Amino acid sequence: MDYELKEAPIGVFDSGYGGLTILHQMRSLLPQYDYIYLGDNARAPYGPRSFDVVYRFTLEAVRRLFSMGCRLVIIACNTASAKALRTIQQNDLPRIDPARRVLGVIRPTAECIGRLTLTRHVGVLATEGTIKSGSYGMEIAKLWPDIKVTGVACPLWVPLIENNEYDTPGADYFVKKRIDELMMLDGDIDAIILGCTHYPLLLDKILKHTPRGVRVIPQGEYVAQSLKDYLRRHPEIEAACAKHGTCRYLTTENSDKFNDSARIFMHEPVHAETIFLADELSADKQSADE
Repeated sequence: MDYELKEAPIGVFDSGYGGLTILHQMRSLLPQYDYIYLGDNARAPYGPRSFDVVYRFTLEAVRRLFSMGCRLVIIACNTASAKALRTIQQNDLPRIDPARRVLGVIRPTAECIGRLTLTRHVGVLATEGTIKSGSYGMEIAKLWPDIKVTGVACPLWVPLIENNEYDTPGADYFVKKRIDELMMLDGDIDAIILGCTHYPLLLDKILKHTPRGVRVIPQGEYVAQSLKDYLRRHPEIEAACAKHGTCRYLTTENSDKFNDSARIFMHEPVHAETIFLADELSADKQSADE
């Protein structure tokens, strides 16, 4: 399939709203580029879903962003990065378009962690799917084999955020419970990665219940800096990126519902369009059958 590569926006995909924290940091650091954000909110959360389902949903979204002219897509979702990114990079991109690129959020965080820990003991708080995948441990081991990684799943944190309960006193119990569990597993941890893009909205409570001397690491600034470095190292992709400072929002949910929630993450009014991804699934099936 042929795509128009001139004036290409940067695609940003997440299963829900959390990727907006990544988008916000990208737009703060790189405001000159055009972005398209796609949230598969109607099928969120991805965390409890199987590898096969997450892969299929993520590929649908990537194909849709490609069809809208994106040459570069950032999977701003830890679960999708853990369960789908490698397969898409290795198996699907060569078939769809070898000139396209799909990047995730786990690798940039793994790259920076070596300079953020002194004890070489690192914790990860994330969704069940990300923790079960072991992706953070594997990526960090490739770069920093001396670092021990311990992960704890936080299954109720995303619902707290998406139901606008993240700033209530009741949220403290669930935040403290998971941090205490992590520190009980390894008391030498001195850096905790927030391995879900939703979690920065809980940052005040996370910092409140994290032991003194333990560093908390949200991903957004590191992913944004990684994107800046990537574009510098790949001038052919950077040259194709549209630079009008625009941002378009797409959701598989009701657009009014998305707008209300997205405002919390973006700190500005958001006006989204509702789309459907079922046609992308049919296209994938047809390609697989051919």
